[in-house]
Amino acid sequence: MADSPSTPPRPYLDFEQPIADVEQRIAKMRAHAEAENLNLGTELVPLQEKLEKLQDEIYSNLTRWQRYQMARHPQRPHARDCIDFLLTDFVELHGDRAYGDDPAIIGGFGKLGQQSVLIIGQQKGRNTKENIHRNMGLAHPEGYRKALRLMKLAAKFGKPVITLIDSPGAYPGIGSEERSVAEAIARNLFEISRLPIPIVVVVLGEGGSGGALGIGIGDRILMMENAWYSVINPESCSLILWRTRDKRTEAAEALRITAPDLLELGIIDEIIPEPLGGAHRDWDTSLRSLRNSVTSAIDNLVATPPSRLLDERMKKFDAMGKWDET
Repeated sequence: MADSPSTPPRPYLDFEQPIADVEQRIAKMRAHAEAENLNLGTELVPLQEKLEKLQDEIYSNLTRWQRYQMARHPQRPHARDCIDFLLTDFVELHGDRAYGDDPAIIGGFGKLGQQSVLIIGQQKGRNTKENIHRNMGLAHPEGYRKALRLMKLAAKFGKPVITLIDSPGAYPGIGSEERSVAEAIARNLFEISRLPIPIVVVVLGEGGSGGALGIGIGDRILMMENAWYSVINPESCSLILWRTRDKRTEAAEALRITAPDLLELGIIDEIIPEPLGGAHRDWDTSLRSLRNSVTSAIDNLVATPPSRLLDERMKKFDAMGKWDET
């Protein structure tokens, strides 16, 4: 089962405080009206109008740093939430057949409509206990080796693959390095690029460095509207360049980590829209948009001959990073 979302009250990000103040006033007025059996509909209208105006002003002009904060919201849908919404008859598979199982990466087969698919996702927790179990979504090498094992199984039976990226990076601990996490990621880049099956990649929330790329090679790369995808996060970039984390806002601007940036740069193929205020405010609308985009991508790719898939996949990644000088 999916890890359950946090219960109200909903945590607000710092830039959402004006919205929080108005929502809390509305909630108090409604609670008072219910307790006293009063009708305050007329009195609530100006507050509702103010709330709608604030939401439009704030959420329509998000900075790159604010979108980065949205991507890390604790109530944002995680990989297993998406799997449960997208697929029926999901069967999770475990282990890399070499060392062990990594709960930070989950994967298995299920049905997207009538199409059998393999889905692999980076999974975070909802509370301290779950985050310890999931290692905060930071995968060990056995997680990437499990993902590759399952992808090869999908290739054997000719099944499309969907991967869900949501991790700040691969786990950099001693055990992870001892078991060669860099080699595991590099091996995945090499092997996945040659699999003759459709692969759709979705950046759900965080797409951090090689930790994301380890399951991020595909024919179509989709990205949620308020996700981020970069070689490094803004805090670490700020620490390296300015020797302080206080320049994280400037780092986010310089890195160009948001979905509109990456679509313009040709790194991703499509932005999946989120409702006003972000995916965490309306799971149903967000996950319906996700399902529509993933289904459309899979439907288009399954009709493509394998030789053409591989050729276009290589051209896609070869084109990244090119520039012209006049």
